[in-house]
Amino acid sequence: MGNGTIKIHLAELIQNSGMSKNQFMHRAGLERTQLNRYCKNDVTRVDLDVLARMCTVLGCGIDDLLEFVPGRAEP
Repeated sequence: MGNGTIKIHLAELIQNSGMSKNQFMHRAGLERTQLNRYCKNDVTRVDLDVLARMCTVLGCGIDDLLEFVPGRAEP
């Protein structure tokens, strides 16, 4: 049941990049609380500019950063 969710793979991408969270935060122009919320998948509204900056700093595509996890269809 449900519409599904969007999973944010930011923490894994930062770890795989070899950058520290602090380095990433400064390069992407994020505040610490904002970064932590994205890393914990605890955001309800995303800012497209923020997503673009994340992808630019990480050298990845939006499909690397975000994943749609479908919900179960009701019978």
